[in-house]
Amino acid sequence: MTSKKKTAATSRKAAKKPKSDAKKMPKIGDTKKPLIRVLIADDHSVVREGLVSLITRKADMTVVGEAGNGREAVDFWREHHPDVTLLDLRMPELDGVGAIKEIRSGDEKARIIVLTTFDGDEDIYRAIQAGAKGYLLKDAPREALMDCIRRVHAGETCVPVHLAAKLAQRVSGEALSDREIDVLKLMAQGKSNKEIGSALFISEGTVKSHVKAIFAKMNVISRTEAVASATRRGLIRL
Repeated sequence: MTSKKKTAATSRKAAKKPKSDAKKMPKIGDTKKPLIRVLIADDHSVVREGLVSLITRKADMTVVGEAGNGREAVDFWREHHPDVTLLDLRMPELDGVGAIKEIRSGDEKARIIVLTTFDGDEDIYRAIQAGAKGYLLKDAPREALMDCIRRVHAGETCVPVHLAAKLAQRVSGEALSDREIDVLKLMAQGKSNKEIGSALFISEGTVKSHVKAIFAKMNVISRTEAVASATRRGLIRL
């Protein structure tokens, strides 16, 4: 090969080199966002397994832990600080509202979604008041749950319209006093006014006044209706 041909070949190789180097340079947008770390707390193992399967199939999420009761949820959260917590409302040892309060006592920015079967206005009110950023029912569509996790992780609040309407009704309505709730609980046990008075160390006349106030506030006309409405709303548990 002549000197001129060698020089031309060398020039062509040199010209190709920058193109090869360009392929090795990282492209804009190649950096992946950190996964949303989710803690699942529910006392039913089948529900937890289903949620784990659902969430781990999403490219932007991962499950970092499972808890079978509220106490385990609080302990895990304090140790690992997940990005978002899915929390059942009714659990042993410590219920959902209690767990929310304990978690947020350590970090007010904790992002918690209540995922439950209970849609009573008092249930929703207590959860949101405690600091939950989302409230969903377990029969919600899968993508609605995924969207809620992403929204809460982004700092938004996620409460479906029909549940938000119940919350608004609860906030605008006249709330029962602690004493009226005590009377209502004993009414649910079938206690008479006299028996309720003895249990609460108040007169029978005072009990009658409380019952009258309960009926007025709840817009009911009988004890049976009052107990049924209170149970449905989450004011008492049978």
